[in-house]
Amino acid sequence: MAFAQALPRSLSPSRLQDFQACPRRYQYGAVERRERPASYAATKGRFVHAVFEKLLDAEAEQRSADLAYSLIPDAGRRVLDDKVRAELALDADAEARLNSEVRAIVDTYLVMEDPRLVTHEGVELRLNATIEQTPLFGILDRLDRDANGDLVIVDYKTGSLPRRDYESSSFANTELYAALCEEKLGERPRRIRLMYVAQGESLERSVTEVVTRARVGAAAGAWRKIRGYFDAGQFPARPSPSGCRFCDFSNICPDAAVTVSAH
Repeated sequence: MAFAQALPRSLSPSRLQDFQACPRRYQYGAVERRERPASYAATKGRFVHAVFEKLLDAEAEQRSADLAYSLIPDAGRRVLDDKVRAELALDADAEARLNSEVRAIVDTYLVMEDPRLVTHEGVELRLNATIEQTPLFGILDRLDRDANGDLVIVDYKTGSLPRRDYESSSFANTELYAALCEEKLGERPRRIRLMYVAQGESLERSVTEVVTRARVGAAAGAWRKIRGYFDAGQFPARPSPSGCRFCDFSNICPDAAVTVSAH
């Protein structure tokens, strides 16, 4: 079959992860652009990111705890629209709990670092570039300039710390961001910092040419396959009980390994 929609113009790290998990998931989400139902965890993540974006976008001397707390209500209004409220069945008690959890994360973040001391090159920084014939796109939570003058990619995580054997995969998106920075800005970030703001801990690693090349190579290989599947009119499914259980499109996929009634 031929798709009614055009091939996406670029490949983001999150859509790359979708494709690597299951090409059919990429088809539904990126090509057919089917909506993903809101989830509590993802909504809380967007809520927290909205607070931090406005906080770090303020002048350094204004980034106080009072400002951070004052930003919570407006961030909630922007994130919790009618559609999200309906999909989450968000009543007054659930919304109060969500606001309390977001405030607790802000509390934890303010212990992790003093935002007045942060020097950055941008927040919610949008970058796109074509590398190895692959159009890449990403949005960086924050791109810092440290005391030594080096670039540091900062990514907020509102979930749990990964197990040690999953730490490497946790850096996959940001390592692709590093390649985007080098191509677009002409400077390779020195480090990546994953801030687990609900846990009060960070994971850091240095950026290396070997790893960024490998990430770009994987993206380029995936993009070639995406183009091939798109031209063929069908993306194959890669069903598995664990993968399908957490897929937003299990209910519409004829090859799903499990039936999921709710998320």
